[in-house]
Order: sequence, then C-alpha cells, then structure tokens
Amino acid sequence: MSEPQPAPDPRGAAPGPRRMKPAQLLFEPPEATADPEHFFDLESMEDPHELLSRATELTLAFRAAADRATEFQALAAAQLADPSRFDRMPLATLAERAEWTEDYAQKMIEFGRSLMRSSSALPGESD
Repeated sequence: MSEPQPAPDPRGAAPGPRRMKPAQLLFEPPEATADPEHFFDLESMEDPHELLSRATELTLAFRAAADRATEFQALAAAQLADPSRFDRMPLATLAERAEWTEDYAQKMIEFGRSLMRSSSALPGESD
C-alpha cells in the first residue's frame, strides 16, 4: 500500500512543505509610514530571532495577499473580456489598463475563466 499523497493545488503549484500561517496584514498608522525607514516596526527589533520570525511572517502574508490579488485580477479580466457583456473590453484596452502585455492579459483571462469554472463546480456554492 502506498503512502497517501497531498491533494493537488488548484492553482497548479507543486505540493511542497506546509508553510506557517501568514501573519495578518495590518495597516500602519500614517505617522509610521511617513518615515521611509519604518516598516512594520521591523527596524526596531534587536533580537535577530524575533526579526527573522516577524519578517518571515510578513513575507508569507504579502505573498499570500499577492496571490489572492492576482486571482481577483484574473476574475475581473475574464469578466471584462466576456463576449456576452455589452460593455466587453477589447484585449488591448484591458492589457493597457492593467499594465500587462496582450499575451499576459490573454493568459490572465484564461486563468480567470478557469477560476470561475472551478468555483461554480463546487457543491453548496451559489452566486
């Protein structure tokens, strides 16, 4: 009998080691962000163990936030390129608006369509 394998990642990423839960991203107070050297209070940490831990948490949180934002970009691109929409956006306009190349815009549209298909196939989900 073989060992059980992890389920494939729906985004197509290869299964890897389980990562720690990303830190919650919180907005910094305006007075803190006015100082360009200030970054989530990391500059004030003197213990390198604590600094590494918090910096790692932030890295994972930003990475997760970037991945999620990319998924929303793809969903929006797919919706805006939908031929059934009366206000459909041409590929070149969509690419320009998102600051993408047309090739990348097409890939994002396809990714968004696959996300829409996979979310509509889930049981118990409704619009």
